[in-house]
Amino acid sequence: MTTFALMHGGQHGGWCWELLTPELEAAGFAVVAPDMPIEDPAAGAAEWAGAVATALDGVSDDVIAVAHSMGGLALPVLAALRPVRHMVFLGAMVPVPGHTFFEYLGTPEGQTAISMPFDDSDPDELGRGAFSWNRARTYFYPDVPEPLARRAWERLRGNALTVFTETCPIDTWPDVPATSVVMTADAAVPPAWERAVAAGRLGSEVVEFPGGHSPFLSRPRELAQVLIGIAERAGDRTAAGA
Repeated sequence: MTTFALMHGGQHGGWCWELLTPELEAAGFAVVAPDMPIEDPAAGAAEWAGAVATALDGVSDDVIAVAHSMGGLALPVLAALRPVRHMVFLGAMVPVPGHTFFEYLGTPEGQTAISMPFDDSDPDELGRGAFSWNRARTYFYPDVPEPLARRAWERLRGNALTVFTETCPIDTWPDVPATSVVMTADAAVPPAWERAVAAGRLGSEVVEFPGGHSPFLSRPRELAQVLIGIAERAGDRTAAGA
């Protein structure tokens, strides 16, 4: 059985996949969607990925790992920790081995990587912050029904930025194929940047998906069908290469 490992983005938790998970399970897939230690300033991409690897303990190599938004910085780290058949970057950031993400944001390509601000949060004593409702509505949940969006916003967690400031913990990119799912109205991670990285650094398939940054809440059934299609194509490629 194929297992989807779902890696949430910044400020979120495994709860954000709760509408998507039953759609995938109904189609015969297994799902793990753990919380990653995003609140811990001592935890970087290795610890985020380690939490997912622990949740996959005892699972076969037939894993499709899906990372959303900031979770993308831990996705190739997971693929370096344990066997993963395919990586899916879902409106996700993509790290550069050997560099910090802040360094990358200073490059010509990196300057277009993020369109949401980081200065409208209320940081705690450890510098962790979560978006105000207005920022969350604008960048995370513009096309999510408002009652659902408000419930999601109320569950957001403070987020340390260690994954931005640390050097990417892998030296080389894992030899694992990838797909980039680009939300065409994404206000948080620019679609044009995602397409450029997919065509350039990743050499990945691109799937265009309508709507904003959080399709697991706005269009969970449609997103499930996209992910199932990716899994099936990945399986076909694996069988062809066997």
